[in-house]
Amino acid sequence: MEITPQEFKDRLPTLTILDIRTPYEIEEFDMGGIQIPLDELLLHLEQIEHLKNQEIIIVCYTGLQSKIAQKILQKRGFQHLRNLEGGLEAYLSL
Repeated sequence: MEITPQEFKDRLPTLTILDIRTPYEIEEFDMGGIQIPLDELLLHLEQIEHLKNQEIIIVCYTGLQSKIAQKILQKRGFQHLRNLEGGLEAYLSL
């Protein structure tokens, strides 16, 4: 399931965001939220375990890696995951 860049923008203050970009990418543009790089996601699941039944918006730059993270987390029991359609690239072009 995805969230459009416009809905993301409209709801931004109320969203729980999981940013899976690298620290270098986050340095360039920090969205805030929970920051766990995709390649470390399985190692740090305990940081987000308490959010299993809440809506989490997963973001990356293009929306492709966040789809991978979404599948990984779904297999771990997370149920209310949404991927930012087009990633931050789409959001920043609004």
